[in-house]
Amino acid sequence: MSSVILDWLKKLSHALGFDTADSFPPGHQYARTRWAGAYFDIPSDTRPDDIERRLCDAIANTPLVFAHIENPTPRMQRVLIELIERRLSQNHEREAVQLAALLIRAYASPHIIEAMPGLRRTIDATEGYEAPARVRTLFAFLTDTHNDNVIEMRS
Repeated sequence: MSSVILDWLKKLSHALGFDTADSFPPGHQYARTRWAGAYFDIPSDTRPDDIERRLCDAIANTPLVFAHIENPTPRMQRVLIELIERRLSQNHEREAVQLAALLIRAYASPHIIEAMPGLRRTIDATEGYEAPARVRTLFAFLTDTHNDNVIEMRS
């Protein structure tokens, strides 16, 4: 009988938001996305869109927390990519390299959904290369993609 009471208390705690969420709900589009609850205090009753917004805000404010997210959503990746591009434009290459390494590591998972067309192919093409070469290739891809978008906007 005590296990029935414990199960009921767990469900009640979850329903009231006392638990901390560490993934999107089962059946959600990004159900494979997981994060370390110690770095993201998200009540379990939080709506999925709000969960993603909170995680993106955390990445924007403290980019290295991206390392604690497994299979980040495309939106989360785009936040990190914007930070990488900003660091490069501000000549903070060392910081950009750290963030690029996090993105490359995230793509080790076969379940990640790519944030932009060709990103997975670019990262996979450098499999087995040393880290600096992988990062330079990623920077080149992001620069080319950014330049292509600027050209399209001007036309």
